[in-house]
Amino acid sequence: MIDLSTHVLDTATGKPAVGVEVQLQQLQGDDWSPLATVITNEDGRAPELAKVDNLAPGIYRLRFDIADYLKSSNATSFYPWVEIIVELEQGHYHVPLLLSPYGYTTYRGS
Repeated sequence: MIDLSTHVLDTATGKPAVGVEVQLQQLQGDDWSPLATVITNEDGRAPELAKVDNLAPGIYRLRFDIADYLKSSNATSFYPWVEIIVELEQGHYHVPLLLSPYGYTTYRGS
């Protein structure tokens, strides 16, 4: 069983990034297949990702559309979106995104 979660933190404001669209896609052959599109909540989390059933081992992409979020905060966006590609096998995976207008960081959380 594979369980996936994420959250987005705005390091420029020190607050969760609310309203960021996150797309989950799986690599199948040479193409990305969409699995889910969710929006981060008031805590910057996307709990609906945990409801995606039957994730099989493979390569996945999380695509965070951040331009609209930053514009709503009156900030400019050097990166209109961030794509994080991960290989999942079994277990729980937490993929946080630490965001600012001119940079981002990600890591495997717990």
